[in-house]
Order: sequence, then structure tokens, then C-alpha cells
Amino acid sequence: MAAAPAPLDTLCINSIRMLAVDAVNKSNSGHPGLPMGCAPMGYALWDKFLRHNPKNPQWFNRDRFVLSAGHGCMLLYALLHLTGYDSVSIEDIKQFRQWGSRTPGHPETFETDGVEVTAGPLGAGISNAVGLAIAEAHLAAKFNKPDTKIVDHYTYVIMGDGCNQEGVSSEACSLAGHLKLGKLIALYDDNQITIDGRTDVSFTEDVLKRYESYGWHVQHVAEGNSDVNAIANAIATAKAISDKPSIIKISTTIGFGSPNKSDTAGVHGAPLGEEEATLTREKLGWNYQPFEIPQEAYDHYRQAIQRGSTLESEWNKLLDNYRSKYPNEAAEFERMLRGELPNGWDKNLPTYSTNDKGLATRKHSQICLGELGPNLPELIGGSADLTHSNYTDIKGETGSFQPDSPEKRYLHFGVREHAMAAILNGIAYHKSGLIPYGGTFLVFADYMRGSMRLSALSELGVIYVLTHDSIGVGEDGPTHQPIETIPSLRAMPNMLVFRPGDGNETSGAYKLAIQNRSRPSALCLSRQGMANQANSSIEKVALGGYVLEDCDGIPELILIGTGSELDLCVQASKTLTAEGHKVRVVSMPCVELFEEQSNAYKEQVLPKSTRKRLVVEAAEAFGWHKYIGLDGDSVTMTRFGASAPGGTCMEKFGFTVENVVSKAKSLIN
Repeated sequence: MAAAPAPLDTLCINSIRMLAVDAVNKSNSGHPGLPMGCAPMGYALWDKFLRHNPKNPQWFNRDRFVLSAGHGCMLLYALLHLTGYDSVSIEDIKQFRQWGSRTPGHPETFETDGVEVTAGPLGAGISNAVGLAIAEAHLAAKFNKPDTKIVDHYTYVIMGDGCNQEGVSSEACSLAGHLKLGKLIALYDDNQITIDGRTDVSFTEDVLKRYESYGWHVQHVAEGNSDVNAIANAIATAKAISDKPSIIKISTTIGFGSPNKSDTAGVHGAPLGEEEATLTREKLGWNYQPFEIPQEAYDHYRQAIQRGSTLESEWNKLLDNYRSKYPNEAAEFERMLRGELPNGWDKNLPTYSTNDKGLATRKHSQICLGELGPNLPELIGGSADLTHSNYTDIKGETGSFQPDSPEKRYLHFGVREHAMAAILNGIAYHKSGLIPYGGTFLVFADYMRGSMRLSALSELGVIYVLTHDSIGVGEDGPTHQPIETIPSLRAMPNMLVFRPGDGNETSGAYKLAIQNRSRPSALCLSRQGMANQANSSIEKVALGGYVLEDCDGIPELILIGTGSELDLCVQASKTLTAEGHKVRVVSMPCVELFEEQSNAYKEQVLPKSTRKRLVVEAAEAFGWHKYIGLDGDSVTMTRFGASAPGGTCMEKFGFTVENVVSKAKSLIN
């Protein structure tokens, strides 16, 4: 029989429930059901286990808490407010989901201190948590000493049925089981309700058996509505399991306390309304006005402030001791936490001349990683089972991050593109200075798009190494030849999309991607080789677009190229120049950076007086029209590709010097 919670526990739990009810009612929008059902597990975790400091939300060695079921964000906002975070006052609770509020409709790291991940789409949060746990395990292995554990914290997650139905969570949790991430603990809110009604209309699998097969430790708390002790005991048991991640299935009633709406889909995503809120108050014995919290509950919750201050103070003493015993390691550790790049990190980035052999930019990328690796110890990443196609390995590195070698920094994500992107986000969310990168074919960015979007939204400097960037892929055919992918990525705010045209531009793309810690970068790289250009450079990539080849006076035609097509523009300009035409070639490795230049610079590169412009890119023309204008044209793709050798595809679709010259003459004439 379930133990009844102590009166103070009940008061604290109902404080969460009623803040959720009142905030959702006031905003007339939101999801009260999950906070009402999850309040006991949230209370048990935050009151008895979570190591955090409300007055310093960024204290490094805090435990990370991820609310993967982000729609239930009033659970998190209530806990942040009750435990004393300055970022969530009672006025912020009252402004739930309103313009400019610090309590938006899903948790956002950039809006609210204390929020660890931007958990919007279901499944993202638990997958980010795998990245958080990987970051902790890697740094612990790298910096901890037998007598000093400077990195020692857990990642806790509350997830729901929806999270467990999304494929990304299956991908990520499968990998977590393989990696034996023992400091990852998930609390699964088993309320058996989704928007469409009871889960048995679509979801009848045994979730715990699935996780057990992944290699997780599994438990079940049958009475999650009130048995705080059982929840606490299960968490304590999970913490004692060091060689497996843990999931605790906690059976709850969605909307617990509501006489007429609990255990129904109606309480999932809609306010209770004033009448039902009154009835809920009566049922829970809650004799307080809306947004009123009894002082006794505040006093208990806010013991977290002193506990957190003590925990951080003890850790700071540990860090002082670490500094004295291990000064070199401490210096590197603290540099990383400050987000400072090491001196000379980019000194070995390669440069090229026209005398150097033309390579595929995926190969230039591998060379860059090899040169960056020794000087940039925070670089960590890998590939979604395409290491030898993406060339994402770091030259000289041996071994990879495995259960017995977490100090290694190469990650084998397996055939799990979406999980890879979500895990990379999690590593970035850890805010420990690690710089995550991950590789796959560019066309598979569509598998990752949800997490790539969250990289951009959350201002995470994740680096996406996306190879095989056009119809030049060749024989694999249209399923593997990205046509619309680059334009669609360019449409994403706060995403830097690089398509370098030679070795220098690839080095420049890496330099900028590393430096941009609050913007993700997509490096779109070729399978086929391309010539190195005489006037390209690492530095010019920062301009986004620049004049690569020019004529005397005002050009009558401007050729704009990217990637392997840049050389087509250069060769075409030679032919046209020999015939007496004034031609300029503009390289545009990053449209976003070009758009951020001054109007004067953009006019200098693309003068309005030259209206004849031709864009050459083996992708759909979407987005180029702002540069083409009414009098320009493009050599681009208007259909999916074909299965044939890459050179044949390029020829058949018009990516030849002859066709570029022909199109250019048509414009000039």
C-alpha cells in the first residue's frame, strides 16, 4: 500500500499543482495536466536529490534537469520559482505565455535562467540529455583525478508518453545504453494520455522492456500521485547503478486533483476554467487564493538556496585544491569553462595556392580537423556511420568514446542522424566549452532538421559537417543528391551555411564555425575535387561574398558561384574576357555573412549598375533571386537528379563551362 505523503510534502506538491492551474487559467492557454500529475516526482527530485544553486544557475557542477515533455513547462517554472530562482518571480508566473515573458509556452534557455535545454518538440529533451551526459562523462574522464572529482554531476529527465513515441528518443536512448551513461536518469511520466485520448489507441508496447533491451536499468513506481518515498527510493536506486542509464516508470494521473477532468485528454492542453479550478481547490484542500503560496511551502523549498550555496562553496574549495595540485589541468579546465579558445588554435589551418592539387572539400575538411585537433582539445564529435565518407576523423587520434574510454573525443553515432544532431545540441547545452561537430551526407540534413532548427533557435555553436553536397554525388542517384537542401538551410534564421569553393575557403569556414559559439554552422562539402583559386583566402570567407576575379572598370556581367561550381565561373570568365567582355567573378561561400556586411561593401561587390548577373550553383535557385534581380539568370537545378557518374550528372544538367558561357552571352546580348 502506498505511503501517504507527509503534510508538508502534500503542501509543497499542491503548490506546484495550483501554480500550474492558476497560470494556465490566467493565460487561457497551456498544459496543466502534466504539472498536476508530475508534481510529486518533481518535488521528490528537486527537494531530495537535485544539486543546484538557485542564486547561481550557471554553477558548473550542478546537476542538469531536463523537462523533455516541454509542454508541461509550468512544472519547471513552478519549481524554479518555489526554490528561489530570480528568473521566475510570482509576477513572471502570472505572465505565463505572454509577450516578453520569462515564462514562455515551452522552456527556452535564452529566456529563463535555470532552463537547461530548449525542449520544444517531444523527444528532443531526452535526446539532448544524452548529450549532456556524454559531456559530463567525457570531462570527468579528462579532468578528474583519483583524489579530486572536479566533474561529478547527474543529468535528470522528466519525459512523457509522447517523448517515448518520437523516433529521435529511441535513437538517442539506444546509443545511451550502448555507452553505459550511468549518470543519466529518466523519470517517465506514465499517465497513458495524449492529445488524441488514451494511449491504447496507438501505443501499447512495453516501454520498460524496450529500454531494458537498450541496456538501461528499469524500475516502476506504481503510485506516482502521492508516494513520494517510493519515487525517492527509486531515484536513490538509480543513482547507485553506475554502469547503465536508468529509467523509472512512474504511473500518474494526468490532471490529478481535478474532479471532472483528471485522467482525460481534456486536461492535457487546455485550462481547467474557473469552476473546475474551484472544485480542484476543494478536492486538494487548497484554501488559498490564485497564485497564493503558503509561507510554510516557501520556507521549505527555499532551503535549496542555502544548500546550493554550500554545495557550490564546497566545490570551489575542491577547485582551489585542484588548482594547487594540478595547475596545468586546472588552467585548461577553467579556460574551457570561460569559453575562451586556446592561443594559436587556428595557427595550423592550411592555406593553398593554384599549384596545390585540387581536392574535394570533404577532404579539405578532414585536413582541417587534423590540424585543429591537437590545438583545440575541446573539439568533440564524429559521424552518423559515415566516417570514411564524411572524413570526420581527427588525424592522429586513436580510439573513440566508448564505455571504457570516455576520455576519447570521437563519437560513433551509428545510423542515427537525428539523434546525432540532438546529442550535439546537448553537448553544447552543457556550457563547458566543448565544441561539438557531427557528419553525415547533406541530403540527410532532412532527418536532422528539427534539431538543427533548435541549434539555431537556442544559439548553439554546433558544427554540421555535411558532405556529398550536390548532383556531383553521382551514382547513388536522386535519393542521395541534395537539390533543395542548401536553399532550405539558408532560410533558417541564425544558421551559417557555408559552401566553400576550394581549400582556402574550407579553412575559412572552419575558422568561422569554431569562432561562432552562438550560431550553428552547416559546412556543405563536395565529394568531387575542385581547383584552388588564386585569389581566395581564409580571411575573405568572413565577408560571406567577395570579388574573386575582376575586370578593369565597371563589369558588364557578374558571375556568382559557390562550391565546385565556383571554378566553372572562373573558367567561363576567362573565355568571356578573351572575347572582349568585362566580367567579374564573385565567390559567395556564406550568404548569411554577406548579408551582414555594410550596404557600402555589398554595393562594392555587387554594384547596382551591373544588372546582368548569373548565379551558378548545383542546387535549386530559391533565395538567389535577391542577387539575380529582374535582368539576371541562373544555372541551377529545377528537378531531382539522376543516377550516373558525378561528372555525367554535372554535364547533363548544364554545369559545364560551355553552358555557363552560353547563358552569360544570352544575358549580355
